[in-house]
Amino acid sequence: MEGWRKNTVHTLEITGYTAEGMGVARLEGRVVFVPRVIQGERWRVRLEKVNKNVAWGRGMELLSPSPERLEPDCPLFGRCGGCQFRHMAYEEELRAKAQRVQDALTRLGGTEPILSDILGAENTLRYRNKVQFPVSQGKEGLAIGYYRPRSHQVLDAADCLLQPESVTRLRAAFRGWMERQGVPAYEEGTGAGLVRHLYLRTNSRGEALACVVSNGDRLPGEGELVEALRGAEPALAGVVLNTNTRDTNVILGERYRVLWGWDWLEEELCGLGFRLSVPSFFQINRAQTQRLYQIALDFAQLTGTETVLDLYCGIGTISLALAQRAGRVIGAEIVPQAVEDARENAARNGVSNVEFFCGDAGAVAAKLAEEGIRPQVICVDPPRKGLGPEAPAILAGMGPERIVYVSCDPATLARDVRRFGELGYRAVEARGVDLFPRTAHVETVVCLSKYKEDSLAFISGEKE
Repeated sequence: MEGWRKNTVHTLEITGYTAEGMGVARLEGRVVFVPRVIQGERWRVRLEKVNKNVAWGRGMELLSPSPERLEPDCPLFGRCGGCQFRHMAYEEELRAKAQRVQDALTRLGGTEPILSDILGAENTLRYRNKVQFPVSQGKEGLAIGYYRPRSHQVLDAADCLLQPESVTRLRAAFRGWMERQGVPAYEEGTGAGLVRHLYLRTNSRGEALACVVSNGDRLPGEGELVEALRGAEPALAGVVLNTNTRDTNVILGERYRVLWGWDWLEEELCGLGFRLSVPSFFQINRAQTQRLYQIALDFAQLTGTETVLDLYCGIGTISLALAQRAGRVIGAEIVPQAVEDARENAARNGVSNVEFFCGDAGAVAAKLAEEGIRPQVICVDPPRKGLGPEAPAILAGMGPERIVYVSCDPATLARDVRRFGELGYRAVEARGVDLFPRTAHVETVVCLSKYKEDSLAFISGEKE
């Protein structure tokens, strides 16, 4: 087609959004993706990359702006890959996320429209309790910040509206130490250099934990580093050195050494206390996580007598919350350190009706099924790739009344919902929670209920 060529300019209407938050338009029956636009707007768009059926464009002139359009409040927006929605009102962002979840569930999952809502955050600023800064030495000098969109090029970021101000202060102090000591940044291409990442964790008490990820076991001026970080942040709880000498994109290595203070922070969630070390998994938005877990608890419909299986349990956050309402909870997690943390967290909170196993989720479930364990409720919170191909059949074979699925990716969630549907479980309700305001990510909780054998009614009491 004549207009389907690189560098041609066209007038296009934005009709929707991609999973990554880009705008979607159509030209001559084909799809064009455009960043930083809003549904309903008309733009003059230049095609910058053209494939057979898909093109990527850049908005050159806004012809018809949306009433939801805002002036971005971050000077790095568009150059930094962290945020996708700073150019629109928060209400429009939530509508985009709700549409993404519902479209995935209906088109890929084969469900009826079951999404009740997306719970927006009361605070969309400085909510992240963990930040991992890549460190790089580029043509413009030392860069400590975030990756540019779709690249591993580090954009130097003096501040970020998603991170606490304590993180901003610690980053500045760390940068000053690197410059004074002449510490070289790690180079991915050659494997030379020393500092790979600066990892910072904070808690709701305002305390912070700093970890330097290094391509070696020692840093020059370690004492000065500690002094610089403590001077920048009085509530600093500890400074840790992590050694990672592997050629890998995995951030953390296996060896840790405490340079000063503690190697953990304490945090409270859902009335329970947790000890978080550097590698501990913990959701980055505490306030919204509490709402997410409350929905999971509500969907579980526990009465105090049930056996619950919690797969991908991490350090036991959901498991311990479920244990407050269940008769028995069994948690499974493949990361050994997380399992140890989960057991310690259970002991610390005096929770005795929970036990944890280390292993692959499907393998642990299969082993429990062989032992005759039949949980009434199964809760899963898998990584972005979703459940393994064999897992739905194993879980359905255990015969639970309900399956509560917590997901960070609507597409893999919908794929697994369809699998469960073929195994006798139907998704009866879904709710979204926005844990990551101003980014394209969204969390969803789905309740799946088992058909009774003698009718099409669901155990949950839902009617057709």
